[in-house]
Amino acid sequence: METFEYKTVFTDAKGALGGKVDKSDFEEQLNLLGAQGWELVSTVPSAQSYGSTRWLISIFKRRVF
Repeated sequence: METFEYKTVFTDAKGALGGKVDKSDFEEQLNLLGAQGWELVSTVPSAQSYGSTRWLISIFKRRVF
């Protein structure tokens, strides 16, 4: 049976109303975690007022040996 561990990462969406994610910074974060063996499972937005995005919530997993 395979066993996994999970990691949740919150990425701040900047701007007065949120919704602005630095693409290169986000991509750098994904690549760093990928190099450590983490696989991205899902990324979902977390809304604040009026439907603007406040955070991106990314969920990662990696196999435990």
